[in-house]
Amino acid sequence: MLKVVHDAEASSENTAGGSLLDQIVRDGARQMLAAALQAEVAAYVEAFADEVDGHGRRLVVRNGCHAEREVTTAAGAVPVRAPRVNDKRIDEVTGERQRFASAILPAWARKSPRVAEVLPCCICTVCRPRTSDPPWAVPGHQQRPVGGHDHPADQG
Repeated sequence: MLKVVHDAEASSENTAGGSLLDQIVRDGARQMLAAALQAEVAAYVEAFADEVDGHGRRLVVRNGCHAEREVTTAAGAVPVRAPRVNDKRIDEVTGERQRFASAILPAWARKSPRVAEVLPCCICTVCRPRTSDPPWAVPGHQQRPVGGHDHPADQG
């Protein structure tokens, strides 16, 4: 639980991983992600609530949570416990059991797609030899200013 601390020394003890604002953002991101995952699983289970086995038991039910893992997001590393689904339905074509796959947080995901897009660019700028061109510049392609108009100072 977060609390407001007026003492500077106590404040630095509580925010060892960053500022209090960063901690609040990460906590909010964790809560929103957890709520979204819960809603996604609830909708999936509810969609198949009418499917039952020979004993009258539902074929799709909640089954606890996966182990906690950290997912790197724009807000920083956020701990996540994804809910589990026990889906006993059988695919008629393949004969295999159906599986729930989260569209929000796939099983293999350890960082958000936006963070994954930015990391190669950051690495590229560190490894790239120093030139006057920015790391995103395409060789042999003249860059245009934002807005697509030539600035009068650039002409001549």
